[in-house]
Amino acid sequence: MKTATTCALAAVLLFTAPALAATPDAPSAPAAAAPVQQVAITKHKGVFNGQAVAYTATVADYVVAGADGKPGASIVTIAYTRDVKDAAKRPVMFVYNGGPGASSSPLHLGALGPMRKAAADAPKDAPPRDNPFSPLDAFDLVFIDPVGTGFSRPFPGADTKAWYSRSGDAKAVASAIEQWLKANKREASPRYMTGESYGTTRAAMILKEAPNLHFDGVALVALVGDAKGKEMPYVAALPTMAAGAWYHQRVDRKGRTVQQAYDEALEFARGDYVKALIQGSSLPPAEHRRIAERMSELTGLPVDLIESKDLRLSKNDFMFNLLKDKTLRTGLLDVRVTAPLEPGQEGSIDDPALGVMPKRAAGAPAVDNKSFNPASLGAIPNPALGRYLTEDLKFKSAEPYYALNFIVNSAWNYEGGGDVNDAVGEAMKADPKLRLFWAAGLYDLTTPAYAARYTLDHAGIPVDRLTAVYFDGPHGVYDGDDNLAKFNAALKAFVAAGQP
Repeated sequence: MKTATTCALAAVLLFTAPALAATPDAPSAPAAAAPVQQVAITKHKGVFNGQAVAYTATVADYVVAGADGKPGASIVTIAYTRDVKDAAKRPVMFVYNGGPGASSSPLHLGALGPMRKAAADAPKDAPPRDNPFSPLDAFDLVFIDPVGTGFSRPFPGADTKAWYSRSGDAKAVASAIEQWLKANKREASPRYMTGESYGTTRAAMILKEAPNLHFDGVALVALVGDAKGKEMPYVAALPTMAAGAWYHQRVDRKGRTVQQAYDEALEFARGDYVKALIQGSSLPPAEHRRIAERMSELTGLPVDLIESKDLRLSKNDFMFNLLKDKTLRTGLLDVRVTAPLEPGQEGSIDDPALGVMPKRAAGAPAVDNKSFNPASLGAIPNPALGRYLTEDLKFKSAEPYYALNFIVNSAWNYEGGGDVNDAVGEAMKADPKLRLFWAAGLYDLTTPAYAARYTLDHAGIPVDRLTAVYFDGPHGVYDGDDNLAKFNAALKAFVAAGQP
């Protein structure tokens, strides 16, 4: 069984936490201090991409207003800035994850920061280790923990509805970015932002709600797309299913790489498959059978099952049937991950690649996860990261550092839902210099690569200003040293391309 990978969140909370410890403290009633800013500054040295770099770590909280316009919460930022003479000309990247109840920790300690999480075989709660792949040699990094995550908290008595919504969250994070730029005299610096999973929705909303910030570039990791209609959700997921079948060797690889298997399925999905789905009941039985047989060759699922689903395979159909003969299911965030196939599985909250569901005792009856309330998981702390920030970076806080918070996620107001990526297209139309970076994992069934690409293709994104990078990886595309090196190198190239 493959171990869980570090990921982020999408429609449901999708993040692999280092520990599971529900807390009774709801974010609406924290033990927060008065709105007095805290700033902790420490000096460090590291070697990144072969360069010796002296840098400053600054952890600070910024007060953001509530719905009444009064100070209502603090957002904590963790900034790493290279020690140079003229910082004003140096690019700065603002980074956040998803959830919406997730802290910045996956991108912070999993990808971009100068330190990364301890190795998988290290003792529990081991401190972070050096990250030689960090792009800090090329641009500065500011990690943002939205209200209710990390050390960021509402003030006592504040109404959390002001921040637990698409627009309210975007305005608060934009306010923290603006305050950081002003406090550090970096208004003239080239500025970028990176969001992962729900963080891609946050990025779109920031572009919409705070157009005055004028970013030079936006990076979207595991884009939350919206392939709408009776056909496109199935068309968009099929190539990722083919990648999963290739990985588990449920299809004949024929000497192909996973990228080639994905591309072959994509060509079929955009051609014969979508044409067949469009015909509906008008599709002749012989053609229905032919399409099912081709789908079976690509996905490894039985022809009869595919026909019984009228050629429309849901994500659960794939996860619960690919390895059914082995009584295993696959993951959603990472289709390479497996776990026992049990009755009552819901598909996402019990995703083995997410790793948040309490383990069932041996011999205990199966639990109906479909009726499980994620809010009961509470807020999940990351003690190792909390100690790193309070002891190594000297930020004073008696609060636990929340890696993710299911209370926030459960309270979220999606304001009607729907795709917001058109806001990215509108921002790029308004600013002909704005560029977009998009990264996708071939093994990510939560936000399938083609679902994201289809969304971008229909959101008005100029192709000549889009950088697209695919990874042999999961939702957290930077999983593993090879992917991590590739991810950071691609981001560095993206930023460098925008510099004079």
